[in-house]
Amino acid sequence: MKKYLALLLASLMLLGCLAACSSEKSTTTPPSGTAQDAPQTTVKEESTPADTAEPVETADELEGEITFWHSFTQGPRLERIQAAADAFMAEHPKVKINIETYSWADFYTKWTTGLASGNVPDMSTAQAGQVVEMINADAIIPLDDMIDEIGRDRFYESPIQEMTYDGSCYAVPIYSHAFVMWYRKDLLEKYNLDVPTTWDEFNAAATAITQGENGEVYGCSVPMGTNDMYATCFLDVWAGSCGKSLLTEDRKANLTDPDIVEGIKFWTDMYKTNSPADSINYNTLDQATLYYQGKNAFDFNSGFHISGVEANRPDLMDSISCAPIPTRNEGEQPQYIVNNMPMVVWKNSKHPEICKAFIESFYEPETYVPFLHSVPVGMLPALKEITNDPTFLADPTIQILVMDDAGHYIINPEYKKSNRDVNEIIKVGTVDAFQGMEFDVVYLSMVRSNDIEVDVTVESPDMSKQLQRKYGFLMYENRLCVAMSRQKRALICVGDSTMLKGAQAVKAVAPLVEYYKLCKEDEYGKVIQ
Repeated sequence: MKKYLALLLASLMLLGCLAACSSEKSTTTPPSGTAQDAPQTTVKEESTPADTAEPVETADELEGEITFWHSFTQGPRLERIQAAADAFMAEHPKVKINIETYSWADFYTKWTTGLASGNVPDMSTAQAGQVVEMINADAIIPLDDMIDEIGRDRFYESPIQEMTYDGSCYAVPIYSHAFVMWYRKDLLEKYNLDVPTTWDEFNAAATAITQGENGEVYGCSVPMGTNDMYATCFLDVWAGSCGKSLLTEDRKANLTDPDIVEGIKFWTDMYKTNSPADSINYNTLDQATLYYQGKNAFDFNSGFHISGVEANRPDLMDSISCAPIPTRNEGEQPQYIVNNMPMVVWKNSKHPEICKAFIESFYEPETYVPFLHSVPVGMLPALKEITNDPTFLADPTIQILVMDDAGHYIINPEYKKSNRDVNEIIKVGTVDAFQGMEFDVVYLSMVRSNDIEVDVTVESPDMSKQLQRKYGFLMYENRLCVAMSRQKRALICVGDSTMLKGAQAVKAVAPLVEYYKLCKEDEYGKVIQ
């Protein structure tokens, strides 16, 4: 594997693994309609005489045939799903699992048109936003009993909350993936462009590349295809950068908010100036394929882009990388979108207990980890314990650090190491990644420097905005609390000490100011200039 994975794993892997820590943004929204309570699943008792009884399902023996629809069209995921089904059927010889594969677009058409006739599966994968439609259509059943059986605490909290409506959880996450901004390093270098950090910079860079490449490569295609709502993801990325949602508090479409309207105009203009004309019809895979083939300079997606580029344009593997999603204004905290991919059990199923038992078996490490490895980094664990599982971490794509001849830890340039010591020496990630963890030594980078002067004598929205520009994420008390409380022995902070002087510093980052004073007085620490 290539060096681009270092950035990916630092900004995506650790971020995505805490899909649920607290405030991660998701494209899924709670339903606005009402759903009828699903009928309770019961276990049939064996009747007498036995020779006249229908096929029975007891707690000890499952019997019946189910159909499983899924949309795992990338990587060897189908093989892993089939292997899991084969193992389950070997353990339960009276069970038959039929697996059918559809693209996301075909899946949406098939289940929405099949509802009236009952032509729906027993269980399926889904896109997160589609779960809302399924609940409103009274098409799927709650899965709380199954989730509790697996262990509710084993899952990250956010994906479970995301699929919960009126006190019941209607889906279980199979994996998560975190959206980042993918880009072509070689094209940025060709046109002397920096990696964009704001939307204005992104627009300028995309336009320069589109014009310079004269139709051979587009700055950023904007997908507008129906069925899989991928264009909504792009708009949601913008909304998140404005601190807004595409839904109002009463769960109605928030498309008249001035910030959202600006986002619609932004992506419409991007489509007109930097996107191929036929992207008006693109769905998720169409969009991704354009990047895989080297025809898109920028894209927003998850780690699936690694295997996609490797399969389509291996010559570009050294030329791709990723970065946080741009912000609206310079100095703002980047926003991330974490998509949680669910599985559901359909109300029309005659054997929901088989579906639930199969799903439960899928989370066993010997089944679940190979599935995640089928697209490494593209699929991030839904179970918390898998994040640190040595078998999961052993995949070469997931490796980050190796020791050189001098005894220093460096980015592995080959990504060929097949095993990893469970006792990690170094962990790298954003502040969010270390919620609930402790380490002997924490090295906190707060490298930030500017000459913005803020008048803090008068409270005003403008004052808060200026302080935010000056100090960025350091003003978020929850993040600062985590950043300064994970160490067991030593906290080492690196940054510009002038940022911690004056009334504006006291107003914005008082804990850091006090920490600096303690170190300066040489009582509890030391300041090294």
